[in-house]
Amino acid sequence: MVFSSLVFLCVVLPAVLILYAILPGIRAKNVLLLVASLLFYAYGEPVYVLLLIVSAALNYFAARMLARGKGSRGWLAVAVIFNLGILCIFKYAGFLVESFDALTGLAVPVPQIRLPVGISFFTFQAMSYVIDVYRDETPVQRNFGRLLLYISFFPQLIAGPIVKYRDIAEEIDHREQSAEQVARGMVRFLAGLAKKVMIANVMAVVADSAFGVTEASVNILTAWTGAAAYMLQIYFDFSGYSDMAIGLGWMFGFHFKENFRYPYCASSIREFWRRWHISLSGWFRDYLYIPLGGNRRGRARTCLNRMLVFVCTGIWHGANVTFLFWGLFHGCFQLLEEFVPVFQRPEKGWRRVVRHLYTLLVVLVGFVFFRAETLGQGLLFVRQMMTGFHFEPEAMRLWWSWMTPLNLGVFVVGVLGSMPVKQLVEQKKWYPFLTAVASLAGLLLCLLNLAGGTYNPFIYFRF
Repeated sequence: MVFSSLVFLCVVLPAVLILYAILPGIRAKNVLLLVASLLFYAYGEPVYVLLLIVSAALNYFAARMLARGKGSRGWLAVAVIFNLGILCIFKYAGFLVESFDALTGLAVPVPQIRLPVGISFFTFQAMSYVIDVYRDETPVQRNFGRLLLYISFFPQLIAGPIVKYRDIAEEIDHREQSAEQVARGMVRFLAGLAKKVMIANVMAVVADSAFGVTEASVNILTAWTGAAAYMLQIYFDFSGYSDMAIGLGWMFGFHFKENFRYPYCASSIREFWRRWHISLSGWFRDYLYIPLGGNRRGRARTCLNRMLVFVCTGIWHGANVTFLFWGLFHGCFQLLEEFVPVFQRPEKGWRRVVRHLYTLLVVLVGFVFFRAETLGQGLLFVRQMMTGFHFEPEAMRLWWSWMTPLNLGVFVVGVLGSMPVKQLVEQKKWYPFLTAVASLAGLLLCLLNLAGGTYNPFIYFRF
């Protein structure tokens, strides 16, 4: 599925664009996009495309019942339980059984269920639609094909961003495609592809090497380098896919909201989450944090609600204790910022510098646990980052093997690319020409890179 997705986008996409431009009327265009989306998912997941259709069908039926006012709370409960049940069965069943066996000493067979790609994304989209219908925040969609298109639309089907139905409901029925918009979409798509292939993949080699070595090879240099490489890898990997999805949406007349706004420029963990994976944090705010009471029921309840949100955020990412710990880790620092006076004062001068460095350190350490296979490995890395002043030949050979011109150059480009440098030059007259040249050059380099067999999976495909 991983490689086939790029094959589809790079090979089949031109044909879909041409057909889309030729076909008359929005109905025919929607049918084309729906067929293309289902084929896209079925190409790598031929069995689980049925799960996708069944999920959409049940949510469609539940929303229709809600719109009729027949047992509203009951149908809402059915839809929520069904969607969460799908996640539990396919994503968490093995982890839950293993945990049960460890606690009880029993030997219940662990189910071996292959995880459907992107299940967390399309399940959350379907659930948000039903909840919005229940709240009267969006009209019910009476055409099943259009709802299925919303849930299965291939640009953001398998790795986000999470799109709320109300944000694109109008565009499903009425939208326009122009040459200018297609061109802008292509540039955005190629920028995302370049982020993935030319930065994330290069940093992935260093990060995978660092987290795959024995304990003896981890010292202060290898630990910090591996952690920093993964910090760049996950940002350019995930934001790159979001750029590709947004660009593809533009090509077909859809406008998805931004999913990243330079998160590494944040000066607090709270600000970081307003900039990182915006669609997920917005989903939990709208459908969990606010229904729990938000910040309306006192400080203690607000802290509890925020911690619950971060526990769920960690669990959403996967069935591993490391993800749960990562969520709790971020939640604890969010609570800390509620009570430390420096975070209640204006961000000026040295305060902003200190807060920015603090945020980068917290995010970096958090991503160590996010990437680690076990909590033990995460703790080892953090310990070596702080105290690993030993420089045995094995560790130094590994570290020096990473200090190549390619890795150093990509690291510098990655650091600059994670800052809003673009905003300083996009108003220049020569910027459109530079963008066009860079896009073509980036496309050629990406194709050469992919032809060389160095493609790595998008990290968020497994969520």
